[in-house]
Amino acid sequence: MGHLLLNLRNVPEDEYFEVKTLLEEHGIAYYETEPSRWMVSFGAIWLDDPSRLEEAEQLLADYQAERAEQARSDHEEALARGEAETPAQRYRHNPLAFIGALIGIGVILYLALMPFLTL
Repeated sequence: MGHLLLNLRNVPEDEYFEVKTLLEEHGIAYYETEPSRWMVSFGAIWLDDPSRLEEAEQLLADYQAERAEQARSDHEEALARGEAETPAQRYRHNPLAFIGALIGIGVILYLALMPFLTL
């Protein structure tokens, strides 16, 4: 029986291929399930050999930590170059979006609290 290693929901394609390559480089047997037609299931990478589960999970954890660190450094470099925006900067450049967001939040709060206010 296989063991789930990685659910492919919201996994970028490059990460998917890098994880498969990592498993192949270390000789860890795996198989894949495809996403369902109506996206009820998003597919996954499963291990054939349960005795290598800890090794595969450790490899995956190390890979994901390295990938997260790389993403952080890329984002910090983009911020330093002025290419990335924070949410506050985005709303300063587009105040109508900020006002729209506030109105949307207000409407949702009103609709959620209205039954309790009319008691």
